[in-house]
Amino acid sequence: MDGLEAVLWDMDGTLVDSEKLWDVALHEAAERLGATLTEAQRMSLVGSNMDSTSRFLLEVTGHAATPAAVAEMGEWIRERTSGLFDDKLPWRPGAAEALAAVRAAGLPSALVTSTERSLTELALNSIGREFFDVTVCGDEVDGLNKPHPRPYQLAAELLGVNPERCVAVEDSPPGTESAVAAGCTVLVIPNDVAVHPGERRIFRSSLVGVDAAALAELLGKRESK
Repeated sequence: MDGLEAVLWDMDGTLVDSEKLWDVALHEAAERLGATLTEAQRMSLVGSNMDSTSRFLLEVTGHAATPAAVAEMGEWIRERTSGLFDDKLPWRPGAAEALAAVRAAGLPSALVTSTERSLTELALNSIGREFFDVTVCGDEVDGLNKPHPRPYQLAAELLGVNPERCVAVEDSPPGTESAVAAGCTVLVIPNDVAVHPGERRIFRSSLVGVDAAALAELLGKRESK
């Protein structure tokens, strides 16, 4: 595979269209706080972890973001989203086939998500645990969530690979920044939020037709229009 050692996959918005389910939970959370979440505010939360999301919702709705309030808000969002994630999650175009192709080629894979472990386990009921050798969740990086490089660094460490020989697949600005900072080449499949071009970022409109060979070809590419 021309030096490709592993593929590191984001989840929400990249493999499954679960951002639409987060839309429901976050808009309802804002309403519970007596306000309406604007589209711009919602889009700014794409790729955020639970504590950051809870803190943001409290602040923009005029509530004090105390540790207790952040924890309570996070628990409410967690419970609401758990119910939504219990159903079968809708795949992003080409994602299921891309996962299967990488697994068939024998390449190691990691799931690297800002979503917490409890919700990720529900999502894996739809996605399939068999596609991933390791999973790194948003509550397992000591608060160093995307866009910090730690999630992707940890995934590479757990797989025993060099992040510079990995391709990460992402859809959001925080996730892309995290993977780039960790040293990965990033295949960006934009979904709800635009991602700016830059070094080691290659763009496609979907994962349709992507397989292990196509991912291996991305290593060494620096920038995409």
